[in-house]
Amino acid sequence: MKEIITCNPLFGIGITIFSYWIGSVLGRKTGKAVFNPLLIAEILIIAVLLIFDIPFSAYSEGGAFINMFLGPVTALLACSIYRTRKLVGMHFIPILAGTIAGSIASIVTIILLSELLGLETTLKASLIPKSVTTPIAIAISEMLGGVRSLTVTSLLLTGVLGNILAPFMIKLFRVHDRVAQGVAIGTASHVVGTSKALELGEDIGAISSIALSFSGIVTAIIAAAFL
Repeated sequence: MKEIITCNPLFGIGITIFSYWIGSVLGRKTGKAVFNPLLIAEILIIAVLLIFDIPFSAYSEGGAFINMFLGPVTALLACSIYRTRKLVGMHFIPILAGTIAGSIASIVTIILLSELLGLETTLKASLIPKSVTTPIAIAISEMLGGVRSLTVTSLLLTGVLGNILAPFMIKLFRVHDRVAQGVAIGTASHVVGTSKALELGEDIGAISSIALSFSGIVTAIIAAAFL
């Protein structure tokens, strides 16, 4: 019976939607950032797979279908960019400069920590594009000789942490400039962080969308030219 249910692609789709719904309900009820819907969904899905001894391949049959929407959803961020195009145009140079600085800082940090901790080259290559949007990050990781699964895991952790911690970090470091907020979130935590930026304001979300795009380009250029 279990095999019949789990072999159906609807199993992966259904458990993903249901887990995310539970996370959304918990987030609204508690009002706590730690109850991030994506984080709760990941925990619940992993728990179900482990408890019922369901192979990941069975889940990915449906999960892969959901991944098809990643590209279109990312493209929809262009809507907020268009609506705030005047703001983006006014601050184009600061956005570009901040994104370049953030991308370089992210890469250098990974390289230095990898050397300090004695991590293997493969692991280092997998972590370097952790702050870049998924399609570009996977391409960079494969180009550097990284492992796709490790890169995806680091992307998820980076995005979720950025989504949860962004408001707290903004208050902690007293970042009042909304352009700076958008640049920081988009450069550091790609699309998942940008979803939080959109909650903070459409202008911040638009800047974050631009920043995550620039971040992918800058990281790809640095990886191709210097790594």
